[in-house]
Amino acid sequence: MKKALRIFGILLLCLAVVGSFGLSFSAEEVGDTAVAAEEEYVSIFNETAVALLPPVIAIALALITKEAYSSLFIGIVSGGILYGFSHGGFNGERAFNAILNDGLIANLSDTYNVGILVFLVVLGIIVVMMNRAGGSSAYGEWASQRIKTRRGAAVSTFGLGALIFVDDYFNCLTVGSVMRPLTDKQRISRAKLAYLIDATAAPICIIAPISSWAAAVSGTVQDANGADINGIALFIRTIPYNLYALLTIAMVLFIALSGKDYGPMRKHELNAAQGDLFSGIQSEIVDGGNEKTNSKGKVIDLILPVVVLIVLCVVGMLYSGGLFGGEVSVIDAFANCDASYGLALGSMAALIVNVIYFLLRRVLSFKECMASIPEGFKQMVPAILILTFAWGLKSMTSLLGAGTFVAGVVEQFTAIRILLPAILFLVAVLLSFATGTSWGTFGILIPIVTGVFEADLATVSDAGSIPSLVIICISACLAGAVCGDHCSPISDTTIMSSTGAHCDHVTHVSTQLPYVMTVAAVSFLGYLLAGFVQNVFVILGVSLVLMIAVLWGLTAFVNRKKK
Repeated sequence: MKKALRIFGILLLCLAVVGSFGLSFSAEEVGDTAVAAEEEYVSIFNETAVALLPPVIAIALALITKEAYSSLFIGIVSGGILYGFSHGGFNGERAFNAILNDGLIANLSDTYNVGILVFLVVLGIIVVMMNRAGGSSAYGEWASQRIKTRRGAAVSTFGLGALIFVDDYFNCLTVGSVMRPLTDKQRISRAKLAYLIDATAAPICIIAPISSWAAAVSGTVQDANGADINGIALFIRTIPYNLYALLTIAMVLFIALSGKDYGPMRKHELNAAQGDLFSGIQSEIVDGGNEKTNSKGKVIDLILPVVVLIVLCVVGMLYSGGLFGGEVSVIDAFANCDASYGLALGSMAALIVNVIYFLLRRVLSFKECMASIPEGFKQMVPAILILTFAWGLKSMTSLLGAGTFVAGVVEQFTAIRILLPAILFLVAVLLSFATGTSWGTFGILIPIVTGVFEADLATVSDAGSIPSLVIICISACLAGAVCGDHCSPISDTTIMSSTGAHCDHVTHVSTQLPYVMTVAAVSFLGYLLAGFVQNVFVILGVSLVLMIAVLWGLTAFVNRKKK
């Protein structure tokens, strides 16, 4: 009771600080910035540093209180309050409409967001059916006979994540559903599983030429650059310079093979070795381990539904990109695809096929299949709530013009071209962490890069002739966006990783944060070097050596401290 009152007091204090801050700001003289007759409503905090305050409040509260729902909601409310302050004073109606309409209703009625929610729910239903059919338990027994070590389970999780490179949402939920029985058997903590999933989702997708991420980057580059350059070809050139993604993969392999951990993750792994997979903090998402399962279930009852889901989701994405409607190549179809619609379409088709399969296998009755629908939906309710609040918080930062403010800050440093890769990486990390969106981050920063190098790009005819420094700067934007997204509590991918692992969300964020910051620090140094030495072998080689040295040093320090 005392803990709940303390948390409630902290939340009220945050709102009071935001309100008093806004009142004091609005009472100041605004001089020439005041507008006599507004044609369009603009908050006094629009495009200022204050626009970043709502996500900072939400993230800080989540880490302090260990409670995600109220923290995100307070972030949305604080954003609405700040938006309500204009040059004419505080407008409560504007603030309320921003919170309700722009923060919640608009996001729940957005077709892209609804498509993601449909995919999320359908995957939950398929997982419930696989569990009840006995496929998950059969796979767990089969895998435990062949993979008998924690190292093997961790490497297998990484391997499956690397294979599902089409989309990060799909990656997070699928890998979690398939690997949970095996990692539980080998006593790998849910926090570690969530990290393995998260570290092989966006970092893998951002270096895969055929993925929804490649399509997003390609579209951003082509929209920002006046030259007629193939966006996919340019994206491929950025891959060797994407230090954060490549170093994260190296780190995952190091930790999986060595079994060495540090920070809060070490405590969770030590507890898991004793049988406590959650370290006393269990997710609200139910594993379904207590459900009645069919003893006739076989490994095929898990493998085939997952394969069907993967194939049909890829087909759905290609269909949304126009592959079957005309003379469009596979790469162009991925570049033009609507990932949300494609995943929703593919998952619905996979659900129908899997229901028919389980009925023909006679491991589930029609009634049991239909009973799995509400059960699957209930399992995904916590993830849906967190996603909805996270989207609402992003809307608040957008209303307050946070992206424009950050873009203006970056433009002040464009004259220092040698330091530009490191600066862009750092700014992208901060912006993506605060807003929880990597796509939005590189969508803001890449046009700035192409604007800075407009003269260099004016005579470019193809991606192969683009100067190396331009490619490095674009890679720095992508790497920073993935890094900030990777550790942000309000990131879609972070939320879905904790959902896929059935791990408490705040636990996932706090345990993986030291790992993310380690790779981010080495990546920053790599981009500092890249401004002076624009050679991919030197940059990547030095960064990898430095990464391994840092990891050995950290783990050696932890072991010495333990002794």
